[in-house]
Amino acid sequence: MKRFEEILNAAAFTHGDLVRLLKAEGEEIALLFEKSTAVKAQHIGKRVWFRGLVEFSNICEKDCLYCGIRHSNSHVKRYNLSDTQILEAARFAWENRYGSLVLQSGEIMHPAFADRIEHLLCEMKKLTKGELGITLSLGEQPHGVYQRWFAAGAHRYLLRLETSNQELYSKIHPEDDHHLFNRRKACLESLRSIGYQVGTGVMIGLPFQTYDDLANDLLFFKEFDVDMVGMGPYIEHEDTPLYASRNELMPLQERFKLALKMIAVLRILMKDINIAAATALQAIDPMGREKAVKIGANIIMPNITPGLYRNDYALYQNKPCVDEEPAQCRGCLDARIALADTEIAYGEWGDSKHFRQRAQRKRL
Repeated sequence: MKRFEEILNAAAFTHGDLVRLLKAEGEEIALLFEKSTAVKAQHIGKRVWFRGLVEFSNICEKDCLYCGIRHSNSHVKRYNLSDTQILEAARFAWENRYGSLVLQSGEIMHPAFADRIEHLLCEMKKLTKGELGITLSLGEQPHGVYQRWFAAGAHRYLLRLETSNQELYSKIHPEDDHHLFNRRKACLESLRSIGYQVGTGVMIGLPFQTYDDLANDLLFFKEFDVDMVGMGPYIEHEDTPLYASRNELMPLQERFKLALKMIAVLRILMKDINIAAATALQAIDPMGREKAVKIGANIIMPNITPGLYRNDYALYQNKPCVDEEPAQCRGCLDARIALADTEIAYGEWGDSKHFRQRAQRKRL
């Protein structure tokens, strides 16, 4: 059997190697984090890029069994920011030199929704003189809609799979034509073909999930050659069907630890991609995002949704920072990032180095 250090320093990982790394305990975790920190310093540097997050609507057509804003949850107070409010958030991000913005909402596939996003993208580009990078996280859409949004100015897209295991996917989604694993994968391929920087991600610590599943998730990221990943611990919500399986879950602190190990292993596996420090980490540990940044993550998404609406975009329970306004978030994060021995790269888009290098290879 290979020693842990031998696996950690190998040029490539097998599925079994990844499982072994994810099962690290005690001193092995320290070695894993030491390695991932060094890889990040070498390939990314000690810098963090901001993505101002605007959760502009919690109206959703999907009924995912784990999600607090699922269509069938009648306890949710639904909201939809006005175009003016969204553009004001973009102005805040631009004036505060966040570099980039993320537009996120519940999933809606409708011509009027597509038209609205296209209009907002054009207005944002004019408002910010083309200086604000834009990421979209708006779910599954037809290829033509993705194409229109790309032409209007979006250049990154995050579409989380939540798991690369099709059987597990079927356990956490309704069994109907609106929640198809292969369609979601096809959307990722569509985004790549158009020219987006493509991101995806998974939940860590789901009911019925195994270490083999998580190792396969990492291999999926590698095989698909993703440019960015957003993943974090699964946190249950009492108004969801999956809440009934809460007795199958590992304790929250174990999910948190496993999420950090996933980030560390991914940083070693894919050295130059962008990895987000998920807000869900902070829902478990007050310094969760900072710990993730220290061992591999390089993207932070400060919430710049008006404070009045933040508590209603509750994908999971105990979401942090729901009572703060955007300006308060910035001051807090400045101090937190400094504690993680990193610095914020203000005014930069922070595009994925992995994406840029792939584009350069194609030109050659």
